[in-house]
Amino acid sequence: MMVIFPTDGHTGDKLSPEYKLFPPHNIVGTLGQQLYDKLNTWYKDHKGSDRVYKFNKNRYSAFQNTNLDNYLREHKIDNLWIAGVCTDICVLHTAIAAYNLNYQITIPTKAVTTFTKHGQKWALDHFKNSLGATLV
Repeated sequence: MMVIFPTDGHTGDKLSPEYKLFPPHNIVGTLGQQLYDKLNTWYKDHKGSDRVYKFNKNRYSAFQNTNLDNYLREHKIDNLWIAGVCTDICVLHTAIAAYNLNYQITIPTKAVTTFTKHGQKWALDHFKNSLGATLV
């Protein structure tokens, strides 16, 4: 098993399409980019392991503009458990990309969240009904 942290890592570039919809966030080198609470502690205790990989992403999908697909294929990983925020934005776009690249997808429902109950329900239904994901 590997644990991979594709983390929003923006430069503050006002041309980023996300800034048309959201205020600047997760700027590289700021507290906003750090993992939170127990997850941050776990990461600090395990970073440096060849089973833990953290990288910046600059789009909703962890696959867009990154080497994630190559990294997973090099490590012969074909089943992804996807967790994070926001369920109906970044998690959704990452899951769609994973589906289109033929990965098996599992979504631990207590490890994803978003802004609204409607967005959460819609995304979870989409994972299951349109992407064939397993919800646990």
